[in-house]
Amino acid sequence: MAPRPRLGFADANLNRAAVQRTNPAWLCERLDDPTSRFICFCDERPVIDVSQPVLRAVQFTRQEIADACANADSVLLGVDDTGAALFALAERSEDKESSNEPQHKLIDLRSLALQGVMAPNELGLLAQARSLLHWHERHRFCANCGAATEQAEAGYRRNCNVCGADHFPRTDPVVIMVVIHNDKCLLGRSPNFVENVYSALAGFMEPGETLEDAARREVLEEAGITVGKVDYILSQPWPFPSSLMIGLIGEALNDKIVIDPQELEDARWFSLADIKDMLVDQHKDGLRTPPPMAIAHHLVLEVIDRLS
Repeated sequence: MAPRPRLGFADANLNRAAVQRTNPAWLCERLDDPTSRFICFCDERPVIDVSQPVLRAVQFTRQEIADACANADSVLLGVDDTGAALFALAERSEDKESSNEPQHKLIDLRSLALQGVMAPNELGLLAQARSLLHWHERHRFCANCGAATEQAEAGYRRNCNVCGADHFPRTDPVVIMVVIHNDKCLLGRSPNFVENVYSALAGFMEPGETLEDAARREVLEEAGITVGKVDYILSQPWPFPSSLMIGLIGEALNDKIVIDPQELEDARWFSLADIKDMLVDQHKDGLRTPPPMAIAHHLVLEVIDRLS
């Protein structure tokens, strides 16, 4: 059996130093350490070195980023086996880009993942960075009292010095599921999908829901299908801006599709032969599944194993 492709954004592998980052002295030492490196974002896109076939984020020294990002707060991504720290920071939109080197380009994370031109662990670190930086940019004021907040714990908390509230980065859980009925599986497409792509149904969890109940609700709302048993398969960080995609497979109790046109433009039952052809872009009608970097692709692979 051929090895399965790697999920996008799922391989950040640095030690996040959860204990050490609460120590201001340790953090100051890491920020000033000449071995520490900094990844820079501008307009939510990282600075990428495109001079080699395998792309990498440019890792600047403290001295190199000091002028361009003098007023920017750094967030800690983690430390490697040698103890060297990696940080990320965002330039303000009014600032110039971090580098004028011709081999340095600003590239969005979705494009990097789709192109498959970056090492999985590198892509995972950029996803971690983008989610953290996006949260800080949009949570500069206290949700409790409205006062300005300050970054703490190397970017993993914001403090309000007026009312004393602490604020922590959030991750929004999203259930994404493929439903099986007999020897077929249910896939759909929303109006904003790439042409001819059919994917797993998905939706945000609501307060008080289990994973299973959220999956059943979403499938019933979007496609009119009642789901019984639900199995967890795998998960994927999704930094747009900061979600966790929770991959599930459910068993349908009926097969009559009634779509919600506000959510889907189409939904269909696909045979095993259909989805095998869709995975390799050889479907007779030109239909496709999402690319290997997406969790939906891996759920379809799981369905193939179950139906074969």
